[in-house]
Amino acid sequence: MLTGLGGGTLFVPIVGAFFPFHLDFVRGAGLLLALSGALSAGPSLMRGGFASLQLALPLAVIASVTSIAGALMGLALPTRIIETALGLIIFALAIFMWRGNKGEHRPAAVAADPWAAALRMNGVYHDPSVGHAVTWQVHRTGPAFAAFAAIGLIAGMFGIGAGWANVSVFHLLMGAPLKLSVGTSGLLLSVVDTSAAWVYLHRGAVLPLIVVPSIIGVMLGAKIGARLLPVAPTGVIRAAVIILLFFASARTLLRSFGI
Repeated sequence: MLTGLGGGTLFVPIVGAFFPFHLDFVRGAGLLLALSGALSAGPSLMRGGFASLQLALPLAVIASVTSIAGALMGLALPTRIIETALGLIIFALAIFMWRGNKGEHRPAAVAADPWAAALRMNGVYHDPSVGHAVTWQVHRTGPAFAAFAAIGLIAGMFGIGAGWANVSVFHLLMGAPLKLSVGTSGLLLSVVDTSAAWVYLHRGAVLPLIVVPSIIGVMLGAKIGARLLPVAPTGVIRAAVIILLFFASARTLLRSFGI
């Protein structure tokens, strides 16, 4: 939860590589894992102002619809294709985050676009790590809707939740502060993952032997991450996101090539 990626981003490639479960069961568990972590941390993040319903809900609607389509596609495609594509997507995202804007806040000269203003995608929160209130607003709302449509499709297809890309779109495309992006990612996860998870449940691709112990661990981790987010330095959060993405990408690609 500290990075906003969601547990499924690392759970699916790691468990798929080291345990003898079919990838369909791992993907179904990954969605429920990411969902549980988001629901566990959500209340704490909202109380602290590090998660925004105004920012998350409009984008969650389109992502939820496409996540259902992605889940149906993912269950129909061969496992090897899914693994290779997943590894490449996560690797590309890690590069994007590494080369992207390293700052915490968007440039002051950027103004909210008409869509963002109409949907009231703005607010303020207090950041203890810098000692003052942070006022935020976003732009490029139209491209963000298109991006989240693609995120929902890919998240449902690979069973990794949506946190792997939510933070990048919120922070780099829309210009939201990084900590707000991380916190709001959890809210969006709780909506998008619910939609895709029903498809895996309906197809019988959820195995309690995998899901139950994993959820217990991720909910405890999410509670701790939500408490650490307000005081954690932005550079540490960004570095953690990039390192975790590179590791997940490497494990998934090795698995796809039978290594």
